[in-house]
Amino acid sequence: MNQLKNKTLPNIGYFIKEGIVSIKLHGLMSFAAVTVIGACLLIICTFGLVAYNIDLLIDGLASQNEIAVFIDEAMTREQAVALQAAIESIPNVEQCTFVPKEEAFDAYLEMMGEDAYIMEDLREDNPLRDEYRVVMKDVALHDETVDAIKKIEGVGATNSEKEISDRLIQIKTVVNAVSYALVALLGAVSIFIISNTIKLAMFARKDEIAIMKMVGATDGFIRAPFVVEGMTLGLLGGIFALLAEWGVYDFITEKLVASSGLFTMVGWGELWQGLLPLMLGAGVVIGILGSTMTIRKFLRV
Repeated sequence: MNQLKNKTLPNIGYFIKEGIVSIKLHGLMSFAAVTVIGACLLIICTFGLVAYNIDLLIDGLASQNEIAVFIDEAMTREQAVALQAAIESIPNVEQCTFVPKEEAFDAYLEMMGEDAYIMEDLREDNPLRDEYRVVMKDVALHDETVDAIKKIEGVGATNSEKEISDRLIQIKTVVNAVSYALVALLGAVSIFIISNTIKLAMFARKDEIAIMKMVGATDGFIRAPFVVEGMTLGLLGGIFALLAEWGVYDFITEKLVASSGLFTMVGWGELWQGLLPLMLGAGVVIGILGSTMTIRKFLRV
């Protein structure tokens, strides 16, 4: 067992050394690879963070897209209050708030402002109904939720802005689709760049590789330094992208979004710890994929 460890450790050192030497040997191409990988990861991350904030905004707007549930006029106040448990038992109901018709009437008068006096005579004969304000967990289940509420005995009618729900779902779907497309496209570009960088290194050492194969070196032994090179380039690209994202995200949040006053974005301090392993891991994976694809083709020749 100790002999196996002693044999393996020198090999690991050799693989790392050869990978680093190859990066230095092809300095310009290695720099280009790191820059392109970093740029691709930066674009993916920036758009992903913007999409994440848009998702949060849409979820917040969706939580304000309430269903108004009007109670049948034949129901007493006690019976109307008792319906809350039945409404809350519906799986997609996040929140259910009872609004007495007197409170609804006061809110209506307040909305009318200076013209509220016109409706004051109706206070004693309030034409409004007791109602519930229902917030859904998932606006995509709008129709199912409304249908379930209507089946409850004592519910007279419902009112909701289904068009708003549909529009929010459409926006969220488009943003997510663009995010996935960018990840696929720019990830492929990064892998292509890594592949070409490793290919140059393999061509430069093709005679050495041929000799190693002749003396019985395994494909794994030949492959390892190039995988180390790809991993290192990808890791450096991930570090570059993370540092650049810090500045880009702060610029977007402080100079563009905050100044517009339209909405707020999650602060960088709440994101970077989660992004750190993602960016570095993405860089390493891209590096491994790019180098492995090239080496496999080369070793088959």
